[in-house]
Order: sequence, then C-alpha cells, then structure tokens
Amino acid sequence: MKQIFAMFLLTIVMAIPSLAQAQLLAPQPQDSTNGPIDRIVAVVEDEVILQSELNDAVAAIQQQYANQPGQLPPIDVLRRQVLDRLVLMKLQLQRADDQGIRVSDSDVDQAVQAVAGQNKMTADQLRAAVEQSGMSYAAYRQQLHDQLVVQKLHENVVRSSVSVTDSEINNLLNSPNYKAGEVHLAHIQVSIPGGASAADIQAAQAKAEQALAAIKGGMAFKAAAIRFSDAPDALDGGDLGWRRLDEVPSAFVDTISSLKPGQVSGILHGPTGFHILQLIDQRAPSKQMVTEFHARQILIRPSELLSETQAQQKAQDLYNRIVNKHEDFAKLAKDNSNDDTTANAGGDMGWFQQGDWGTLIGQKLADMKDGEIAPPFQSEAGWHILQRLGTRNSDMTSEIARNQARQAIGNRKADQAYEDFLRDLRSSSYVKILVPELEEPASDNGKASS
Repeated sequence: MKQIFAMFLLTIVMAIPSLAQAQLLAPQPQDSTNGPIDRIVAVVEDEVILQSELNDAVAAIQQQYANQPGQLPPIDVLRRQVLDRLVLMKLQLQRADDQGIRVSDSDVDQAVQAVAGQNKMTADQLRAAVEQSGMSYAAYRQQLHDQLVVQKLHENVVRSSVSVTDSEINNLLNSPNYKAGEVHLAHIQVSIPGGASAADIQAAQAKAEQALAAIKGGMAFKAAAIRFSDAPDALDGGDLGWRRLDEVPSAFVDTISSLKPGQVSGILHGPTGFHILQLIDQRAPSKQMVTEFHARQILIRPSELLSETQAQQKAQDLYNRIVNKHEDFAKLAKDNSNDDTTANAGGDMGWFQQGDWGTLIGQKLADMKDGEIAPPFQSEAGWHILQRLGTRNSDMTSEIARNQARQAIGNRKADQAYEDFLRDLRSSSYVKILVPELEEPASDNGKASS
C-alpha cells in the first residue's frame, strides 16, 4: 500500500483544505457539549492553519514510519517541521493564486491516471486504495491539485531566470568533475536564517555538531537527517539521489571526492548554513548504447469529409493492398498518407529511438520483426499502417552527455533560483505562529514576531 503513494506520500503534510471561510479567532476552551473546538495554530498572510490540519499531517508522517518510529524526531520537533511545510505550501499556493496560476479538473484527472499507471492500477483501483488507507479521495485529489499548482509556480519562477549556453555545456563536459561519474548522496542541512546574529550562527553550529555526534554514536544517517535536518527533504532521510559530481556545489566536491561509500563528512559551512554529507555510493561513467528503429508508416486521419469508420476502413483497404496484392508501400503512402512529415518520403520515418514517435508506435515497433507490417491500429492522430524496416544499436554517449549536461546546468540554476524565490517569499510574507511550543527556537518567523 505504501508504494502506491511513492510520489506523493510525503506531500500529505502539504495538502491544505480550503480555509476561505475560517475566521481568525483566539483559541477557544473545550466545549463539554460539542467537544473540543478547532484552534488556529498559525496565520499565513490572510489565511490560517488549524490544529486539525497539523494533527492530520503529523499523523500521516507517523503512519508512514509506523514500522520505524525511532527514525522520527521528538514529537515537538516533528510538529515544527510539519508546520513549516504547511506554512511554505500555503505561501506558495497564495503566490500562485496572485499570479493567476490555475489547475483544471482534467489536469488532476491526468495526474491520477499517471499515479495509477505507475502502480499498474486503474484509476478506480487507485481510488479504492486511497480510501482503504483512511484518506478521503477528495482530499487526495486536492493534494494532487496543490502539487500541480506549485509545479506550475516553479516553472514560472525559473522560466525567465534560467538559460543554458553551448559554451557552458562545453565547459562542463570538459571538466574533471563531469568525467568523474556519479555519486549517490544524502545530506543534513542546519539552516542559518537571513540576517542571522552571532547567537543564531552559534546555535546552528551546535545543532550540526549534535547531529554529527549522534551519527558517530551509531545513529543511522537517515534517522539523523529526519531528526536534525532543516532541509525540505529531511523527512525523506535527506536522500539527494544520484547526481554527477559536477552537480554538487563546488565547495563540497573535494570533501566528497575524499569519501568512500558509506562514509560521512565532517561539518561543512555553506552559504545557507551547516551541512553534513554522506556518500552512499558512486559509479563511473558508462557507454550509452541505444536501440534505434527504422520504420515507415501511412496515416489516415479522420476529418469532416472522412468519418472515423471510413478512416478505419480506408486504412484496412490500404493494408490489404500492401499485404495481399503486394502494391508498393511507398507509392501508397505518397498518394494517401495524411502525415505531412513523411508522406512525400514514401512514409519513411528515418531512424529514431523507441519513444520519439510516441509510446504506442514505440511499443508496436518493439514487438515487431524487421520487414513486418502491423495491421491498422488507432492513435490520437488517426489510423496507422506501420512497417518496421530495421533496428540498430547506436552509441549515443556524446549526444546523451550533452543533453544531460544541459539538464544538469539548468537544474542547478533552477534549484538556486527557486531557493532564492522561497527565501524572499518567506521574508516578505506575514507569518504568525500562535502556539509558543511550535515556534522555531532562536529564529525569526517572517516579518511577524511570534
């Protein structure tokens, strides 16, 4: 069941029901007749976070770690971590709304289909699994909706600020760090707030030293990250996944290069705070061989003059003329195909990788033999007659390396741009924590004093 929510389980703490009708009232005493009244734990601009939201989000994390409760930090720390996520999500949703970002029901439907497909389920099966887990399906859809909104906000923020030049790609490909391969990293980040005082910096360093001491004392790195890290991925155990060495901040490269898999660094001082890194594993660059297909097709597209049924029948007639009457495929493609990119070439699609012409065509080709002609099949474009002409294995190392380098540079710039955006968003927004025990020690919470 846990695997069903692999993409979104940790974002449960970020699912925020609409609070448009909530009124900003002081916490109320328990009503002996109607039970406890939900209190407000935080104000975020002109909206609020309720105690029930925080409780549900914390419970979701505790349920996820039900078999490993020792990996979670003390409950007061966990509640502050989760509240911080709720605040950050609400700020992002508010800014997205200000920018006119919208997500439709059909967008959410597609996200549901994607999650279901990744778990080899139908949408109905996914819904049943969600409800069986104790979460309402409406809340799950709202969670996906919010994630899509934030994704669009991220795209808006980085679109105008991130560009990658050919010279940057060339410099990266020629750098020793790029040629060094990939590393699988985890990290613990103890943040220093903007405009931090000497006391703030000293407190952050002390917390980092406490985390490192716990690891040296036998605590698993993942558990230490959950307990001590301030990074957004803390509840993921600080796992950064696989990345090339050139994607690592240059200040940390020498340290990582000196580690062996499983080893942990000392405390590193970076621009955003103190860091502890673990090298989980590493791997050398490898040659990238890709299977390519050579194929040709005839596409019959329905139109105002050709109904769906007529298009199917025309495709079937052409298929019979090719297979049974041995008429020339190329001539029939020139005379009949509605694919403007291939018709004049006799339907020739050239050499391409499996997914370049879409998942359906790629799967058909993978299941065919050279020379085989597939019976007419339907896609969103129309009815296809497809012939596989050949296959080959091509060394795409250089092309893939350039694409990966472009993506790596873009991702690094995008991460920095969005991190700066979130920092500015926090510092320029009104956030008020109304429950003293949920305040972050020795830190300032936005423009408001708590």
